[in-house]
Amino acid sequence: MRVSITTLGCRVNSYESDAMAGILRSSGFEVVPENEPADICIVNTCTVTNIADRKSRQMISRCRKLNPSSKIIVTGCWSQRAPEAAASMEGVAAVLGTAEKKRIDEICMELAAGCEPGVLVRDVMHKKDFEELSAAAEGRTRAYLKIQDGCSRFCSYCAIPFARGAVRSRSLTSVRRELEKLNDAGFAEVVLTGIHLTDYGRDIGGVDLADAIAEAKGLDSIKRIRLGSLEPHGLTDGMIARITSDPKVCRQFHLSLQSGSTTVLERMRRGYTADEYAEIVDKIRSAYGEDSGRVAITTDIIAGFAGETLEEHRETMGFMERIRFARVHVFPYSRRSGTLADRMPGQLTNAEKAARAQELITLGKKLERSFLEGFIGRRETVLIETKSIDGLCSGFTDSYVRVLTKDAEPDTLVEVNLKSIKEDKNGELSLLSDNCR
Repeated sequence: MRVSITTLGCRVNSYESDAMAGILRSSGFEVVPENEPADICIVNTCTVTNIADRKSRQMISRCRKLNPSSKIIVTGCWSQRAPEAAASMEGVAAVLGTAEKKRIDEICMELAAGCEPGVLVRDVMHKKDFEELSAAAEGRTRAYLKIQDGCSRFCSYCAIPFARGAVRSRSLTSVRRELEKLNDAGFAEVVLTGIHLTDYGRDIGGVDLADAIAEAKGLDSIKRIRLGSLEPHGLTDGMIARITSDPKVCRQFHLSLQSGSTTVLERMRRGYTADEYAEIVDKIRSAYGEDSGRVAITTDIIAGFAGETLEEHRETMGFMERIRFARVHVFPYSRRSGTLADRMPGQLTNAEKAARAQELITLGKKLERSFLEGFIGRRETVLIETKSIDGLCSGFTDSYVRVLTKDAEPDTLVEVNLKSIKEDKNGELSLLSDNCR
């Protein structure tokens, strides 16, 4: 029986989709690309914004159109928050939330036998156990390992805690076991990911993110540990010192900001000020001494949050320049029902949010180019991921700088001399090595 999986949203969702694919293959199902005919279509949804909700519904409708006789399983964050809405869509035979993915083969077997389980969503707000999924996918240079789920922070704009539940962590024993599998599979880089990675171990007690990273010691195939999105809360001096002193940890830290205005951060209930965020960045950079200029601080920023004044917007732009971000992901603020921010006064129009987002994007590109300029003339190690027909190879440094080079092969680490910046037709920036003409 043929099963397709469509994934929306974050790396955690991608990881869970890969894990479901592995479970299904082990049970005898044929997992096919999402645009091919399938007997069962799984849609792994996202609910981070209103647009994500809409895309989730669109993907379900698309599956129905491509495979009119197929049975559809909806899972993920949107179906956790809106199970009845998901179940009401044409062709949907089973609705899961953010749990039960480990049982995906059983559910597909029920569908194959002619049963329609219906809504299987359960309350995750009181879920305490970490659902262990393994996703050592083949054919990838970079592997992902989910070590944490859930969030207990309840920022005023965010619906994710309601979809994912409280903080739950994978045990250190399980982290080591999964890392050993990835090491044996030959992955050179592993990305540790989670919904709120800096809260790893909070529910276990006595361990933290640095302990999870340390489980990679002695695994020789794994050369790099890259960290997923980090929140400033919980990054203590001790944790920063341990993480930055580990030679396998990549010099890229995606430290979520959301706004550079302290008054906006207060309304967002982020739990830190702009100055406190800057202090954490300074500590990370200082830990690398003379190499601090090669440390990439990347971030997310929400444009046009509820009540954001023009002055607060300008504060964010000034803060971006102060921090000198290597890359910035910008999102116009999206109202989410059930959150505190949805009821706040001073909601901006879509046009205002879009205009502010564009200003942030433009500044972010300027800062990214400035960061890349600091690498020209340097020699860097690149993990090659792809090679085109004409021999041009693409890969990333540990600072997550994309490099284009020649005379290399995928899945290898090579040293290159960097000579210039290249901008493609989509505005994406890369560095060229000196063997590119």
